[in-house]
Amino acid sequence: MKAARQAELRRLFLATSYGTPRERFGLGPARAGSAPPGWATRGAAWAIVTAWNPGGWQGDRARNEAAQRDLELLVRRSGCPVLDGVNGEGEWAEPSLIVLGASQEQARDWAASFGQAAALWGQGARAALVWSHAAHPAPEDQAWTFPLRPEPDGPDGV
Repeated sequence: MKAARQAELRRLFLATSYGTPRERFGLGPARAGSAPPGWATRGAAWAIVTAWNPGGWQGDRARNEAAQRDLELLVRRSGCPVLDGVNGEGEWAEPSLIVLGASQEQARDWAASFGQAAALWGQGARAALVWSHAAHPAPEDQAWTFPLRPEPDGPDGV
């Protein structure tokens, strides 16, 4: 991926919202005001992955839905608990999977398998963009989670 495209995607991904339909969070550079998502209690690891809009380009709805079903089957085979999520808002809102207990490597591999530029991986309130082509997140890809909607989901998704 060219540096300019990665920089553009980084800006967009760090500025979007993530989470379940009820519990939304954003990303920011400062720890002040940060809080882990409700499903990430006690510093638990988590990942958010999607198969929609590979490479950050809007794609055909039917193709996106089929790819998302395939991603869900792949992720569920890992044995990690999964919650339904949503990345973004409005025109760019897309279904995602919140995978509890996922490793950074799993997040990267799942994203790469579906042509995604990156996945979001976190532990507690710390999060990082995990690029499909990079072994580890760079410092500029790391952030803190902060709540946008105050209705936390528990580990069981309710």
